[in-house]
Amino acid sequence: MLRGIDVSAYQSDTYATDGLSFVFVKATEGRSYVNPKLTAQTARAREAGCVVGFYHFLWPGNLTAQAEYFVSKAPERENADILAVDWETTGDGTHATNAEKDTFIRKLKELRPNNRVVLYCNRNYWLNVDSTSYAGDGLWIADYVTAGEPRIEAKWLFHQYTDDPVDTNVADFATKKALQEWADFK
Repeated sequence: MLRGIDVSAYQSDTYATDGLSFVFVKATEGRSYVNPKLTAQTARAREAGCVVGFYHFLWPGNLTAQAEYFVSKAPERENADILAVDWETTGDGTHATNAEKDTFIRKLKELRPNNRVVLYCNRNYWLNVDSTSYAGDGLWIADYVTAGEPRIEAKWLFHQYTDDPVDTNVADFATKKALQEWADFK
């Protein structure tokens, strides 16, 4: 399994990259927030030769506007970058519905047809909130247990297994080249 992390404004833009194959960088949230460290954190991952993903923290409502906002801010390359939808409880205690989550993923796939789109959620959301099991091109599951052993039956591609000292993940790919080829599917 491959090792990776995800970062946001809470982490340094000079985070350690030794041993990492991939990095997910928070790009946006809602329709107004952009990670102020987005450019620097992206450059750090690219300089280390990592596969890069960008994630959007989804709020309920205004799905087309949120998708357009996300793709307008997430750096765009011809290939190999992954887009992720972060579906969890918002700061005001709400969350996007299943239909909104699904609509958002489909809109991203329409707006960025050359990028893989994955769903990030925690185990509780996957088992108890999600009713459609739609995760776009793959599931990124958060469950703080042994790396690579999330407590779900569904096929997953990425597993966030701890947040100490940073959000640390594994990917279910044999090699970094296999991950790059999956991400660069066109």
